[in-house]
Amino acid sequence: MTTIGVVSLGCPKNLTESETVLGILASAGYVVTPSLQEAEIILINTCSFIRAAVRESLDAIFNYARFKKSGACRCLVVIGCLPQRYGRRLDKLIPEVDLWLGVNARPYLLDALRGLEAGAPAPGCNYGASFLKESGDTGGNNSPRLLTTPPATAYLKIAEGCSHGCAYCLIPKLRGGLASRPLETILQEAAELVALGVREINLVAQDTGSYGSDLYGKPTLDLLIRRLAALPDLRWLRIMYLNPYSLTPGLLATIQDEEKVCRYLDLPFQHASARVLRLMNRPGSLAANLQVVADLRRLLPGITLRTTLMTGFPGEDRSAFRELQSFARQAGFERLGVFAYCHEEGAASFRRRETVSFIEKQRRRRQLYGLQRQISRNINATIVGQDLLVLIERRVGEGVYLGRSYREAPDVDPKIIVRGDSLSPGDFTNVKITSAYAFDLAGVKAKQ
Repeated sequence: MTTIGVVSLGCPKNLTESETVLGILASAGYVVTPSLQEAEIILINTCSFIRAAVRESLDAIFNYARFKKSGACRCLVVIGCLPQRYGRRLDKLIPEVDLWLGVNARPYLLDALRGLEAGAPAPGCNYGASFLKESGDTGGNNSPRLLTTPPATAYLKIAEGCSHGCAYCLIPKLRGGLASRPLETILQEAAELVALGVREINLVAQDTGSYGSDLYGKPTLDLLIRRLAALPDLRWLRIMYLNPYSLTPGLLATIQDEEKVCRYLDLPFQHASARVLRLMNRPGSLAANLQVVADLRRLLPGITLRTTLMTGFPGEDRSAFRELQSFARQAGFERLGVFAYCHEEGAASFRRRETVSFIEKQRRRRQLYGLQRQISRNINATIVGQDLLVLIERRVGEGVYLGRSYREAPDVDPKIIVRGDSLSPGDFTNVKITSAYAFDLAGVKAKQ
């Protein structure tokens, strides 16, 4: 029996692909091992969205290529965004890799691996023709995913690609335009996840708000959520990566009506200056963005809002950055991430001259994080004394656990430190919040 180890880089969307690949390989008789030193096949699912991700992917490849000499590895496989972006240039750069496949490796992986094990030459890589629509693969599973997330939690990818064309983004070139998965396929996978013990499903896509536009002629995320919320044993349903301007009345009504839908939205505004947003090929302005936030807080009391912002986009002068600071201050997001603009070859913005230095981008980024630290501390202080339903993720000491409430998404948000007895990962328990820090909260298991 051949042992295989999988390394997944990048975002949760990539992780769902890796888990699907693991399920396919395990069903085909491969033995999945967490020890890369012992793996006869090492598979790396890469990201190349920005330069930092490219460096991380290359570092991982060079690192694990060493196991072909010092470990059991006899076959190194690389899939995903890196080969999709750079194609055959990688063959000569890293000859240690035995097989390259693009972003939709699933339909080709088993046959390619079996061929390599039989001594056949590595097949040609379908670098530029592996989008879901082109391959005919709708992302459905022929075997259960092998989950790597904490107990009771899973991501569920509902679509691939994006058709918005933001100037800084390579997703349409790497992943193609929006390709929604059929509703019934998603529902089937969700039911399988719940049968495995999953109680929290986090919906992910490059553009969740546009789900269904390509298949059904209009956005149908609201319909999908209502169908998913009907799953009897599902406890939480969370929406990630939602374009702020794809919020429809139907979607808002669904979030209002369905108790299982976490009052948490991940809305990447990116900027607040109307001029910079136009350069980014995005809608919005300071006033319009603040109105979206105000409407959400009015319609969905208690909602937690997360956003991502970008500093240093070409054309962002000091006035535009002050607008961005004003937006972050007035919106008072519970969660906020900040990225410094990366001048990526292949993106539309690469044609523009950079106007903000690397040092200034990072300085502006630090300023926003400093502002957010104080906002978060103030918000957290209002939570002390409240009871929150917490999903326990892991034990970190005797009677001490880490968990999350509806206010925290997995992987990207702070944790709640919980003290209590007789708890296990995957449990839901009421926690009385006793302490607040800049980002994290702490509490004790409440009397049930």
